[in-house]
Amino acid sequence: MIDRGSGRNGGVTPQHPPLRLLPWTGENGKPCYLNTDDEDSLMSQLADDIEAAQLDSGTRVLAGARAVLGDAKAGERAVRFALIRSTESLEEVLRIADSRGGRLVAGQLGET
Repeated sequence: MIDRGSGRNGGVTPQHPPLRLLPWTGENGKPCYLNTDDEDSLMSQLADDIEAAQLDSGTRVLAGARAVLGDAKAGERAVRFALIRSTESLEEVLRIADSRGGRLVAGQLGET
């Protein structure tokens, strides 16, 4: 992609692909990003695989939480565990949505 703005080199400024938010965090919970234009790179594939596993886990956690909430005899420990796991899964799914949404918007902007 080329932006024919007011940059040097005859007004041609190369456009870099957007950073991809990865499905894990670094030290102190800081977000990790991938800078690549190769969607088939090893790191891109690893991120895709982890996202798929997180989404699958979220589906299973949701089913478990529904089962606990549907059980009138479920104790406080079971409800707390279901809520903790649901919160963890929701955090992962929101990170995936942010990552994919950012790439979608960037892709749409690049088409103009």
